[in-house]
Amino acid sequence: MKILRTPDVRFENLSGYDFQPHYAEVTAANGTALRLHYLDEGPRDGEIILCMHGQPSWSYLYRKMIPILVDAGFRVIAPDLIGFGRSDKPSHIDDYTYQNHVDWMNQWFRLMDISDVTLVCQDWGGLIGLRVVADNVDRFARLVIANTGLPSSQIVTPEMSEMLGKLYPAIPVPNAAMVQEQFASGSPTAFLYWVKYAAESSEFTVREVFNLLSGITDQNILDGYEAPHPDENHSAGARKFPSCVPLLPHHQADRDANDKAWEVLEKFEKPVLTAFSDGDPVTKGGETQFQERIPGAKGVEHVTIKGGGHFLQEDQPEQLSEAIINFMKS
Repeated sequence: MKILRTPDVRFENLSGYDFQPHYAEVTAANGTALRLHYLDEGPRDGEIILCMHGQPSWSYLYRKMIPILVDAGFRVIAPDLIGFGRSDKPSHIDDYTYQNHVDWMNQWFRLMDISDVTLVCQDWGGLIGLRVVADNVDRFARLVIANTGLPSSQIVTPEMSEMLGKLYPAIPVPNAAMVQEQFASGSPTAFLYWVKYAAESSEFTVREVFNLLSGITDQNILDGYEAPHPDENHSAGARKFPSCVPLLPHHQADRDANDKAWEVLEKFEKPVLTAFSDGDPVTKGGETQFQERIPGAKGVEHVTIKGGGHFLQEDQPEQLSEAIINFMKS
């Protein structure tokens, strides 16, 4: 396993990101050591909020929210997934699997030795973070679930998976505009276009993804999101993530693992808040499964983040932070 590490100079003077880096070491299945970066801000004795990002972002996504949450008295920990941010980046796309990501984050979480944790998760931060919750359930006090999902056999049935598996080869390799058109149209195959774009398009860049799924026009902010990826070699993790969503027939083992996680979540009676945005074409309507299947979500006043797209931490950081603070203090 060849490991790449983004030069530190790439992270100097980023817009709004002035936090002290922290590092821990996790181990790949073949014994390779991987350095994992995380932020740890706020009072040491404050209640812990664990903020988990998705694809293709990194802890930079939470830069506007961290000061708000810290000012409210909370300790905020925000890791960079392996392959993202200041964490190490295996160079080969096949080094990245759903299970590997879960294993790496489980190692890191147990090294941190933290408890009474409130998870805030979005995008792949949910697909991975909720698996970590299921594997360490006694250490979590609350969940805040935003713009994410946890695909299981109940959601992706064998029949649906077989159908998607037959459709995927016929989809042309799209550019970003084609993916955007698919999401805008509400096409049931839109996510397959997204998978193929990330995996195969020669035009794929982290910057282009944010152009596709966000309204960011500030080039300094786009520079911040692109900072961990000085070249294509550093982007293998970002390219692979959509292909890891367990939709196709060869993902059955990952759906089985998610089924086991759901068995834990369906017994989770601690408070659960859904905070999905009103403008995300990727996860629209995804909050329903969590509200209906997790006992701790019953009777909670769930929120819709108004004016937010897929990256709601970027679009509406104050609104989402306020929802988290009110939820925790109530």
